[in-house]
Amino acid sequence: MNATAYVLVALVAALHVYILVLEMFLWQRKPGRELSGFDAELARVTAPLAANQGLYNGFLAAGLVWGLIAADPTGYRVQVFFLSCVVVAGLYGGATANRRILVAQALPGALALAAVLVAG
Repeated sequence: MNATAYVLVALVAALHVYILVLEMFLWQRKPGRELSGFDAELARVTAPLAANQGLYNGFLAAGLVWGLIAADPTGYRVQVFFLSCVVVAGLYGGATANRRILVAQALPGALALAAVLVAG
């Protein structure tokens, strides 16, 4: 795997750890409320849903880290799978929740996926 692909996969993994922290632990605080645009009451009511989403983002991050540390061909295959999941989740979120998700999640995932495929 070339360095560019490795760095992009690591950055996407880090992004999903950041999303996990925002959605699971900071949803009702200023960073989470700024992300969602929710007032305190709506943030409180939706916190369990956000935490669930955050957990799934953590699974994506864990899969990407697994792909980075596993020997090939497993590492390569795991990266392709989890980056594909990131892209699909980003496209779905962009279409159904907020168009910003296309740029914040789908685009980085697609760039990393392209780099991994080229390097593979």
